[in-house]
Amino acid sequence: MYATASPAKWETLRKLGLDDDHLASSRTLEFEERFAGRRFDVVLNSLAGEFVDASLRLLGPGGRFLEMGKTDIRDSGQVARDHDGVTYRAFDLMSSGPERIGQLLTALMELVDGGVLTPLPTATWPVARVADALRHVREARHVGKVAVTMPPPLGQGTALITGGTGALGRLVARHLVTEHGVRHLVLAGRGGPDAPGAGAITDELSGLGADVRLVACDVADRDSLGALLADITADRPLSVVAHAAGVLDDGVLAAMTAERFDTVLAPKADAAWHLHELTRDHPPAAFWLFSSAAGTFGNPGQANYAAANAYLDALAAFRRAAGLPATALAWGLWESSGAMTGGLGDTDRARLSRGGFGALPAEAGLALLDAAWARDDTWTLPTRLDVAALRAGPAVPPLLADLAGGPARPRAAGATGAGRATASDLAGRLAGLDAAQAEELLVETVRENAAAVLGHADVAAVAAGRAFKEVGFDSLTAVELRNRLTAATGLRLPSTVVFDHPTPAALAAALRVRLVPDVAAAPPPDDDAARVRRALAAIPEQRLREAGIWDVLLDLSGVSGSAAESAGDDDDPLDDLDNLDADRLMELALGDGE
Repeated sequence: MYATASPAKWETLRKLGLDDDHLASSRTLEFEERFAGRRFDVVLNSLAGEFVDASLRLLGPGGRFLEMGKTDIRDSGQVARDHDGVTYRAFDLMSSGPERIGQLLTALMELVDGGVLTPLPTATWPVARVADALRHVREARHVGKVAVTMPPPLGQGTALITGGTGALGRLVARHLVTEHGVRHLVLAGRGGPDAPGAGAITDELSGLGADVRLVACDVADRDSLGALLADITADRPLSVVAHAAGVLDDGVLAAMTAERFDTVLAPKADAAWHLHELTRDHPPAAFWLFSSAAGTFGNPGQANYAAANAYLDALAAFRRAAGLPATALAWGLWESSGAMTGGLGDTDRARLSRGGFGALPAEAGLALLDAAWARDDTWTLPTRLDVAALRAGPAVPPLLADLAGGPARPRAAGATGAGRATASDLAGRLAGLDAAQAEELLVETVRENAAAVLGHADVAAVAAGRAFKEVGFDSLTAVELRNRLTAATGLRLPSTVVFDHPTPAALAAALRVRLVPDVAAAPPPDDDAARVRRALAAIPEQRLREAGIWDVLLDLSGVSGSAAESAGDDDDPLDDLDNLDADRLMELALGDGE
């Protein structure tokens, strides 16, 4: 027995016992030359055109050619005349009639049951993707059979919703009752029946005909979760798991600790793994992992939250590989406020909106949940994207570059949206300005970007001399401003630059030192020294002290703190080292150039 197939399918044929000497590609005519010299008795064909001619030439006198694909049917008499009595027949299973077909299938099943034959592999496609299934067959990419499935009914058992007393958990519970006919629900959360509003949700779901239990359970605790699942009765088995539990502990990466990661990972990742282990022997029909777009795109200040949600996405793939149901839904922001999103202020929402990420209305979010369930994908990204805002936003995430219609690149925009200030634009405007003019331009650049970050339409909301903290900056918005200024200036700025220079005027002055060195200053002895001077001049004194560099510079200059204190010269500026600025310190370290 010899076989032809596309090379991608050869491994299947090898598992059926054919070695490479008995295999050839069905995508080229090479098989005729490869198999030449052998007299074949039977050809089962599903190809067409010149592939049929090549196969006929391989048959010996009196051979049989069974046409299975029937896309290029030949005249049997002509085939017999041209190919030394070869019998040609276009084979049609239905022509055998129902009785004979029944006998054939019965005989086949007996051979399968007896282990003589192995059933063909079957790939299943949800009915919502029937067009994809037919395309898959049309392109001959399948091996074995392709079956279309209907989603199993969810209302025949019990639905478990972790984070069930939160805003999103309540929406899902109500949706399962009203749209999927679920009549038995377990809503698990730390507060259980004592959670705010628990009585109202119980009354509402009961009024809709559901039997609902609110259970106080730390789902990150395997024993507690196991006890909860053991309480679900056999006559109402678990049919739905919706893992919506989660907490936030946002902060910049430098402020993250193991404890802060644990706080966020436990209710998301640990609980998801416990749910997987505790249900895998009796899997529910639906296993929904409520992930977040933060795990896909990353969000400023949410390293721990992104990690937790990326874990959920990976767990869904892991379960699918094991033949278990799972769908990870990487949700964007919902309009409904809850413990997870209720803390978002106007500035936070404005930042997301500028990036092209809008909030999902509850009705749209639940419709997307149903769509994901019907499609039966392992991972989906149900979120609301504003492509126009995405293109105009401060940055295009690399994963969305094609959707935005251009390459991903960092961008900075003024509050008025009139244009995008790039490093080359700013350099062109600074050229030819003196130090004072350059600093004035940089003050306006900082104010425009700061106003944009805070969502203000008017740059007047950010006064040049007012502290960033006073106008509403926190660690996350400070990072965003740093990112915008990095794009606008081309400088590599530290994440703490906003707090190191606490007002727009102070920050602009620091930028001016690096972008437009004072032309009146004495020329440095060489280029390397100039670069060192400019770099250290931009570093606040306190940062030098904290890094342990302050005393090193003094030692290099030959003046230590103890030496200065013992000098006793009232006219010596080194008497009070704390009053030295960075420029004077550099003069001491590198010499006055005299």
